[in-house]
Amino acid sequence: MTDYVELQVTSNFSFLRGASHPHELVLTASLLGHRAIAITDRNTLAGIVRAHDAARQAGIRLIVGARLDLRDGPSLLCFPTDRAAYGRLCRLLTLGRRRAPKGECLIDKADVYEHAEGQVLVAVPPDRIDYAFREDLDEYRRQFGRALYLAIGHHYRGDDSRRLHRLADLADSLGVPTVATNDVHYHVPARQRLQDVLTCIREKCTIREAGHRLFAHAERHLKYGTEMARILRGHEDALRRTVEIAERCTFSLDELRYEYPDEVTGDGRTPQQRLEQLVAAHAARRYPDGVPDKVAETIARELELVDQLSYASYFLTVHDIVRFAQSKGILCQGRGSAANSAICYVLGITSVDPAKFDLLFERFVSAARHEPPDSDVDFEHERREEVMQYIYEKYGRHRAGLTATVIRYRARGALRDVGKALGLSADAVNALSGSVWGWGHAPLEDERAREAGLDPSDRTVRLTLDLAEELMGFPRHLSQHVGGFVITRGRLDEVVPVENAAMAGRTVIQWDKDDLDVLRMIKVDVLALGMLSCLRRGFDLLERHHGQRHTLFSIPQDDPATYEMLSRGDSIGVFQVESRAQMSMLPRLKPKTFYDLVIEVAIVRPG
Repeated sequence: MTDYVELQVTSNFSFLRGASHPHELVLTASLLGHRAIAITDRNTLAGIVRAHDAARQAGIRLIVGARLDLRDGPSLLCFPTDRAAYGRLCRLLTLGRRRAPKGECLIDKADVYEHAEGQVLVAVPPDRIDYAFREDLDEYRRQFGRALYLAIGHHYRGDDSRRLHRLADLADSLGVPTVATNDVHYHVPARQRLQDVLTCIREKCTIREAGHRLFAHAERHLKYGTEMARILRGHEDALRRTVEIAERCTFSLDELRYEYPDEVTGDGRTPQQRLEQLVAAHAARRYPDGVPDKVAETIARELELVDQLSYASYFLTVHDIVRFAQSKGILCQGRGSAANSAICYVLGITSVDPAKFDLLFERFVSAARHEPPDSDVDFEHERREEVMQYIYEKYGRHRAGLTATVIRYRARGALRDVGKALGLSADAVNALSGSVWGWGHAPLEDERAREAGLDPSDRTVRLTLDLAEELMGFPRHLSQHVGGFVITRGRLDEVVPVENAAMAGRTVIQWDKDDLDVLRMIKVDVLALGMLSCLRRGFDLLERHHGQRHTLFSIPQDDPATYEMLSRGDSIGVFQVESRAQMSMLPRLKPKTFYDLVIEVAIVRPG
């Protein structure tokens, strides 16, 4: 087999361009016998972690890269050769994203020149090879030197032979080596139809109106090395250079070493020493009559495990955020598995007393699971933004950012967009998408089309159903997580590109929660809860009219009138037991204590 590495690959994280998932591209490259594959999405690294994870499982090497679409010059494929160069690529993409509205990236040639050290760059020729392109390529050669290559490929346009010779002559005259690519947009030819539809969705046109905006054939798929050698006969050096570049670009995402911030100590002590000091001081305040033996043993065991797993900085960061909120009078409450922690209780992160409940800390942090802790802290929804801006101000936007959420196509959205692209009438599109119940990813059945008054055997309707099913699960765009922050000791924008969110004043990284889990990066969830705003008003009213001052820790747990109302199922607008299933269970179990409520909630919703 001919040695060949595909270096120009667009996945579906080049939103509405690529027609294959990163893992599909990686696995197909492995099946074709390629030793490596690059993923080069446009001005983004959003899909690179999924490709990395797939490559690790398939036993193939991933070349990290991105296609840089510039405002004032031809596009470049950029491949960092080492960790430092990868950091520069992230900062370059951050620069372009931060100066642009959400979803856009504005990069100039001067920006690339500033961040070019350690990069291998491949110029992507435009459709028309003119004098302006020659001038740009010559400028690139002067700037990048031996790091620059020129991409050539056979795209079955009818003039390929002449175009290839012209590019080869241009490269030879300027001393720029050529490198073979196939400008891949999908892993197998069968995805061409979906790629056409994605183009129509992006260009806001129908398939009949798309014209030359569509690729003329289904050749933009991964090919065997022997096939690439056949269609690029006479350009064998260009094929060999794909392997040469792959060997130069040794960087792997495995080299990323996530480090948690350490300035939360601030006095020369280690994070573990600082945490132990804080826990001892707060435990004395939480238990003024002395820390119960059971709680002291639990705290000692938890601190030992935290030290073993090096998670002290995480607890210090969450405590610092909670401390800021409390200093501003903002109600907050930790929940989820963090409530199993005695450390979280004494630090004021949660309100569940370990002296009253038998809690398993390993639900929160476990040496056996090898998972980072996940602490959800709710804040008053009307004042949560103050807490978020405190995090940005404390750590800087180059070190703190919200986690992204990948918005994916579900059945309704897929049917609507595909139907429009294929030219179905607005009434037919509305009827078809309206026939789908829920928001899941269940297969689209012919019966749904019949219910909408459409014939599933009609060619356009059939194609709509089939392509919509292929499109389901595809990423549509990046949004912001509800409140998950990633904070780093060094520069976050050298680990992952950072971009503007839709909401003013917020910035988001290009990876989502699943990506963070793959790379074992920790996030802190800063969430909003409307009920905390209601409690705040309740506390204010009690203090104003009755002189009673309460906190979340001092709310009486044994008021008989409360449980009397709950036992009648009378909870709407008074207690946060709002689902019909929970309310119908209350009169049957008739809770008399808070722990009765815990049991009732767990019966209806285990976990």
